[in-house]
Amino acid sequence: MRVQVAVCGPAEAAPAEVAHARRVGELLAERGVTVLCGGGGGVMAAVAAGARSRGGLVIGVRPDDGSDPGPAEASVSVVTNMGQARNAILVWSADAVIAVGGSWGTLSEVALAMRRGGIPVVVLGGWRVLDPAGNPVPGPRHVDTPDEAVAVALRPPG
Repeated sequence: MRVQVAVCGPAEAAPAEVAHARRVGELLAERGVTVLCGGGGGVMAAVAAGARSRGGLVIGVRPDDGSDPGPAEASVSVVTNMGQARNAILVWSADAVIAVGGSWGTLSEVALAMRRGGIPVVVLGGWRVLDPAGNPVPGPRHVDTPDEAVAVALRPPG
C-alpha cells in the first residue's frame, strides 16, 4: 500500500507558504507518496499542483457537497459535505501530516493529528503552541524547509 501524507494549510496563503507547499507536493510525488489535501485553494491547491507536476496522485478530501470542483488539481475527490469536520477524515487517512503555514483549520488538523498519535506531525512555518509559562508544548516537529518537512514525515518510526 502506498504511503499517504496529508498536507494541510490555509486557503488564504502567503506567497512563501504557497511556494513551500508546491515544493512539498513535488518532493512527495517524486517519492511515490499519495498526497491528501482539503481540495481548496492556497496551500491545498499548491501542494496538489506540485504533486501533479511530478505525476503524483492527489486525493482531495472536500468539506462541501462537491458541486464546485474546487481549485486544487486533485486526481480524485472524496466529498464529505461535513465542513471542517472533514479534517478528522483527512488526518485519520494519513500516515503523516505536514502543516504548511497556519490558519484555524490548519491548527485543528495539527491538534487532531497529535491526539491521534503514532504518526509524524510536521509544521513548516506555522503555529507554535505554548503552555501557560510560555514554553513550547511538546508535539509537532517544527522544520524550516520543504525538504526537511518531507524527510521528517517519511522517516521510519523508531
